[in-house]
Amino acid sequence: MRRILLGAGGHGVVVAALARACGQPVTDIIDPDPSTEARVAGARWLGADDDDVLGLAAAEVELLNGVGANGPAGARRRLFERLAEAGYHFPPLVHPFSWVAPDVVISTGAQIMAGAVVQPGAFIGRNVIVNTRASVDHDCCIQDHVHIAPGSTLCGNVTVGLGAMVGAGAVVIPGLTIGAGAMIGAAAAVCSDVPEKAVARGVPAR
Repeated sequence: MRRILLGAGGHGVVVAALARACGQPVTDIIDPDPSTEARVAGARWLGADDDDVLGLAAAEVELLNGVGANGPAGARRRLFERLAEAGYHFPPLVHPFSWVAPDVVISTGAQIMAGAVVQPGAFIGRNVIVNTRASVDHDCCIQDHVHIAPGSTLCGNVTVGLGAMVGAGAVVIPGLTIGAGAMIGAAAAVCSDVPEKAVARGVPAR
């Protein structure tokens, strides 16, 4: 099985390390810069364009989304949806140094990074990043394409809508809803629901 990393920038290198820690090392890289091959041990540069994947049989490859959620708006989501619709598989990856309760639902393409904690009853949607040392408590619902940034904390029964982002070190108190496409600033303390596509910053977040 060939395992192809799509994008070998900062997030992509972390994903490659995650895959190796899971015993599923990257074999190939697609990135505009051929020199990124040197950043991922044992992988070879396959091409510059994501369309290069389309010439490969979907049954013979697994794709890892190395596009970070802080890049151009929606680029990570568009890449995932286009290739998933073409029949390609993005396996979920869970770092062995994270802790995930046995009943947690982890959807295709989700990435659970080192030091993350995901508690019982949580749902992790497609193409989600639960980043380094983030904490997702009981019964949270993290919908597709969300980024839970490093060191952030979701208390129990929080819902994070499609494509939203919770910034580094932010805290969301129990039972709240973060609307689809919303952005929570770094180190914010979220004490009330956040509407769709809103930006909330500060302590308390406004």
